[in-house]
Amino acid sequence: MIFQQIRNATSIITFAGKKFLLDPFLADRGALPPVPSPHNESPNPLVPLPLPIEAIVAVDAVVVTHMHHFDHFDEAARKAVARDMPVFVQNEKEASDMRALGFTAVAALTDTGVGFGGITLHRTDALHGQGEAAARNYRERGIPAETCGVVFAAPGEKTLYAAGDTVWYAGVRAALDRYRPDVVVLNAADARFHDETPILMGADGLYEVAMAAPQATIIAGHLDAVNHARLGRAGLREFVKARGLSERVRIPEDGEVCTFDERPL
Repeated sequence: MIFQQIRNATSIITFAGKKFLLDPFLADRGALPPVPSPHNESPNPLVPLPLPIEAIVAVDAVVVTHMHHFDHFDEAARKAVARDMPVFVQNEKEASDMRALGFTAVAALTDTGVGFGGITLHRTDALHGQGEAAARNYRERGIPAETCGVVFAAPGEKTLYAAGDTVWYAGVRAALDRYRPDVVVLNAADARFHDETPILMGADGLYEVAMAAPQATIIAGHLDAVNHARLGRAGLREFVKARGLSERVRIPEDGEVCTFDERPL
């Protein structure tokens, strides 16, 4: 298994001989407006891509955890991804929406799993902000709150769980308990709405995952790329070191590759 951090929540996961592009956010640096935030009003994304778009989309399939949030599937991605590329989305509603954009090989993820080239992809629950405050913010912006995570499983491979855009809550613990992943990918930037409503895990959520899944290596992403994130790589590295988790938590730079051996049979 090979994990390559691209930018924000975008990554390339090479798993059981197939390459998956997760949550493609491919806009040029500063091409999109900021999310309202009292802390940073810079346009998004904050940094450029580490690789040419042509190299990023040269994959076998795309997984989109929630297509209606700009930093997980944007206009640049819509233009760059081939229309006949296999695309996996979180539910049948977004499968229909993706087909309406002209994509012809779309499938909805399920809890029981969807097969692709000997690999099983399982949808997992995610919570992109808790309570009425989060729901109100999504309503005001006219975008859905629903999102998901995804588990990659195959014989002979370590299991990877990408939790997606979520806070720490019972649904994440349930996925950790059910799948016992060897590798957990967390969007850990502590992103918040302008009223301080948290919509992503931060350092404390990462710590909860580390305690709940002591067998797992954690990869932290969604860092240093969008204006409404409150936690960056430098601060998270300090936290991880202080908690004695440096051997278990990887915080890759954009473009960096993390390699994992196959699971012994």
